Amino acid sequence: MARLKGNLKLDTRTARRSIPVSAKLHTTKIQTGLALGYRKGLRGGSWIARRHEGGTKYSFEPLGVADDHADADGIAVLSCDQAQVKAREWATRKAADDAGEVVSGKYTVADAMADYLKHLEREKRKPQDRTKSTIDAHILPALGTIQLSKLTHGKVKKWRDALADGSPRTRTGFAKEKVWCVRMVHGKPKGQYRMRVTETKIPLKQAHREIDDDPETLRKRQASANRILTVLKAALNHACVERKVSTKAAWENVKAFRNADAAKIRFLSVSELKAFIPVCETDFRRLVKGALVTGARYGELAAMFVEDFNEPNGTVYVATSKNGESRHIHLNDEGIAFFKQMVKGRNPNDPMFVRANGEPWKTSEQQRPMDAACKDAHIEGVTFHILRHTYASHSVMNGMPLEVLQKQLGHKDIRITIKHYAHLCSDYKQQSVRAHAPSFGFAEPVEIMNGPLLVQRQAKTA
Repeated sequence: MARLKGNLKLDTRTARRSIPVSAKLHTTKIQTGLALGYRKGLRGGSWIARRHEGGTKYSFEPLGVADDHADADGIAVLSCDQAQVKAREWATRKAADDAGEVVSGKYTVADAMADYLKHLEREKRKPQDRTKSTIDAHILPALGTIQLSKLTHGKVKKWRDALADGSPRTRTGFAKEKVWCVRMVHGKPKGQYRMRVTETKIPLKQAHREIDDDPETLRKRQASANRILTVLKAALNHACVERKVSTKAAWENVKAFRNADAAKIRFLSVSELKAFIPVCETDFRRLVKGALVTGARYGELAAMFVEDFNEPNGTVYVATSKNGESRHIHLNDEGIAFFKQMVKGRNPNDPMFVRANGEPWKTSEQQRPMDAACKDAHIEGVTFHILRHTYASHSVMNGMPLEVLQKQLGHKDIRITIKHYAHLCSDYKQQSVRAHAPSFGFAEPVEIMNGPLLVQRQAKTA
């Protein structure tokens, strides 16, 4: 941080009382080409930055109200030291703008979101519908019109808190409305009364459901706010990398809610699976079994082809996962037998999983058969994604190392795997300690039920 410059006439509110009310700007140099100015009006003083542009040309920037009557808060009311810091930040942005390193003009949060979506689509080579929906629903209405250079820490934090305190959105459909259309040819109506009726979809007003004040509901809302905050930060960080803004100060220190994501993972027991699988429709049952032997997401299963199964290696290939990367999922004997039956006599270019009508499974088409099967099996609180958790949970409980499970599930960071499944591995911490804790040579191995453990010899008592 640059050293602050002192000025006996401007440093304190007591010193500034002697300055008369006038339009004159009282300045003090704080670095080469940059001065901090103070102007006193009838209602108090204000701080103004002045930058020398060369010759007799200067540029000015209002910084905020001086703390003549109210205590400084660092945002709207500034002390002399705080005004100096803001003046230097403005000068830095101005210099970067002049050098072409930062986009000049009104580059807004909405612009940053649009550029980020284009970046994701280029990197992952597919539409980012879910991210776009999050941006459209939660980010643009509140922050979209704000210039990125004027976005503040307070605004971002207030927006984050409002997400956690607000009521959850519910799925809102469309209303069909009949519209009379005149047939036009070359810009003119074709026939005096020839009109046709078409239907158009009009989105209904967004609805919200009431929420309880219990801790679990609050945790869920905070977890949702954390996920949306992650999208905002990723987009704004991309804007900073692309030199659209010179600093991350507005959002960098806005933290996620703590302990909000520590939800208990729901998974199906063996007895629940025995009741669930038989009541699934035939085409959907194949999809369910595919999820249970691979732990793959619904979208990954729907995008599989017959040629993705490699029998000699005992693997199935996922071309594009959620994070944009591909992976090979290794199968056990049951999984290999299942996919051998799935690909028998079929064309390599055929989709691996198809519906009863022969069409591939599309977005959200798994939900209705899933709900119907859960209802028939008397199982509650289960979505198709729970099948992925079921695979992972039973794998860990059967002894699969978390590092292997991470690769199977396609988690980019093992911390995600540990966070969701380490609690099911009763001896995970014990294994880690045995593998990594230091040994000093003064102990002997002793066999115990869970394996070898180094224990210190105890002195014999007389």
